Amino acid sequence: MADDEVLNRAAEVNEQFRPIELSAETVTRPAGTHTPTVHAFLRHLRDQGLDCVPEPLSLGGRTETLRFIEGESGGDGWRHQHDERGLRSAARLLRRIHDASVGWDPPKDAVFAVPPVEGGDTFVNGDPGPWNFVWRDGEAVALIDWDFLHPAPRLSDVAYALHWFAPLRDDRAALEWHHFPEVPDRRTRVEVFLEAYDMVADFDVVDAVVERIHRTSDHVRFLAAQGQEPQRTWLEEGSVERERQAEIAWIEANRGMFSR
Repeated sequence: MADDEVLNRAAEVNEQFRPIELSAETVTRPAGTHTPTVHAFLRHLRDQGLDCVPEPLSLGGRTETLRFIEGESGGDGWRHQHDERGLRSAARLLRRIHDASVGWDPPKDAVFAVPPVEGGDTFVNGDPGPWNFVWRDGEAVALIDWDFLHPAPRLSDVAYALHWFAPLRDDRAALEWHHFPEVPDRRTRVEVFLEAYDMVADFDVVDAVVERIHRTSDHVRFLAAQGQEPQRTWLEEGSVERERQAEIAWIEANRGMFSR
């Protein structure tokens, strides 16, 4: 599948969770059965002094309202992580949030939009790409869009982030999709991210990222089985799965590019 097709499909996903009302102070967006659980988690983090996640303001009917966090995110966020300063700031922020999540006791009626991962001792964002960080002055200051909150090992979020921050994608994707001014030194970026997160690199980076890509595919199938769109259409077409398999094959064939 061509990169522009991938971008179009990514836009379709973002459309599901796009703000339906955005002001200088609030963001109002669609809510689901998982949203009360997400709000409880965000309040837990904020009660610990973390202002790097959205503050829930209200939940009613099919919408939620959060306090707006000033900065750049979405497509505007890509450029901020091209240099080491931005890369390190995202890793440190992710670690801070993960550490604060460990002691959370979810409500008995908690609902997660993503199935829990076995062995999970952390509550993860599930989608910590550059687009979901808020950036100010070249540094990550917040992590937003917590719809995919679920319990999982922290490596789940770290591997996902490495896939998109390094990135573990081919040169064309790095230049045209991620907008790097030149092909990045992926191995160094992996090392910098793990160092800033303070995670010992005692695991196979490629294996971890590939496993995480497979779990993303499982999540697409999970949503498709519930009849959600565009995941149901993706599964029927098979196009996204073909793209993922091609990407995994490229990563496997270039193992030496990502680790020593």
